Amino acid sequence: MADDLDALLDEVERKFCRLSRQDCTDKAQAQERKRNRFREEEEAAAAGERARFSKVLTKYASEEEDLDGIIKDIIDEKSCAKNVEKQTSKLPSCASENNITVIQAHGKRCCPVYLGGSTAPYGIGTNISQRTCDQLRCIACDFRVSHYNDYHWDKSCDYLFFRNNMPEFSKLKMKMVPKKGSRAYACQCSWRSINELTDLSTDRQLRWVCSKHTE
Repeated sequence: MADDLDALLDEVERKFCRLSRQDCTDKAQAQERKRNRFREEEEAAAAGERARFSKVLTKYASEEEDLDGIIKDIIDEKSCAKNVEKQTSKLPSCASENNITVIQAHGKRCCPVYLGGSTAPYGIGTNISQRTCDQLRCIACDFRVSHYNDYHWDKSCDYLFFRNNMPEFSKLKMKMVPKKGSRAYACQCSWRSINELTDLSTDRQLRWVCSKHTE
């Protein structure tokens, strides 16, 4: 009887241990799968974050290069203007003026930059050919300056209006007042209503520059 009981206990113990080992193995495998899945999710999230961060860096680098290019052009333009002034100071008046005009036209930039009313012709502005620039860009908001003939801006215009609506003419027109001979200029941060030829350098608040003419 005792031998039978011992045999029964041994059998129960063997089955219990086998089940316990199997249960432990299953739990260990489940935990390992869970860890692997969590690690894969972390790696995927990290890869996505790196890709997004790289895209953002590329975007800002491109914008910074554009702005740096405009600033460099301004510095070069001022330097060129000074050199021209030195080189032509000893020439007769007529020859000096013609030389300046040729150099400015070759550079495809206005110097000085003029704004004007709707009757003022567009073109490359020089001291001799006082044409209004139609290739203006703002270095403060990095936005192209739009201009509309025979309109001026309503007095209720403010920064948020242009920030939210540029450059959609259908929205901007809500605050445009028809005025023959006037020209309305605006970027995303500044705006002006011009009636007559004006040297841009006389308006210290504007950060507009000539961004090169194609012809």
